[in-house]
Amino acid sequence: MDMELISKKELLEATGISYGQLYRWKRKQLIPEEWFIRKSAFTGQETFFPRELILARIDKIVNLKDDLSLDELADKLTGKQAGIEMRKSEFAERNIVSDMVLQRWTGPESGNEIYAFQDMLYLYTVDALLKPGEMSVEEGDALIHMLREHYPAFNGKPCELVFIRRMGIASFALISASAELYFDSGVKIVVRAPLADWSEKLIERLV
Repeated sequence: MDMELISKKELLEATGISYGQLYRWKRKQLIPEEWFIRKSAFTGQETFFPRELILARIDKIVNLKDDLSLDELADKLTGKQAGIEMRKSEFAERNIVSDMVLQRWTGPESGNEIYAFQDMLYLYTVDALLKPGEMSVEEGDALIHMLREHYPAFNGKPCELVFIRRMGIASFALISASAELYFDSGVKIVVRAPLADWSEKLIERLV
């Protein structure tokens, strides 16, 4: 599925925020730089945003800004809490991912092992794509292997997951956020989404 975009004008009208607020929140890192996507339009270059992510983020900012400082809000929303660790047993008890995901993609540990945030993010991402039937279990094997091998190389920098199929064969890639990608007509883009989307949702479940 392609990421649905919303123009800056539409965003300001839909949320009632001002141009100044939008760019102040950007400067304070409440809204990631990579969500400001410059694209050609009939009026020239315009700024667009990932619709679902930006609308959810602005809703959070508006609801929390009276209780937290902008710096505290930035820590909460930009994943600085991603230093979270959790025992496998507690992670399992919270039902954040399915039992099948835990059984297939974690070892036969005792339950006392400590999972880093990244470990939980890999499982959560795979689970999120399995639940709606976006991919098969066997494709999940390839995805979690790719995440474990390549996601650490981004070292916290924003990136997107690209999931494609060609003639029924699945492939996965991690790319720098908002990079332009072009495929021939035989390629179907199943998912293209920022890892930050799943990261934020996971943080909400953990804290």
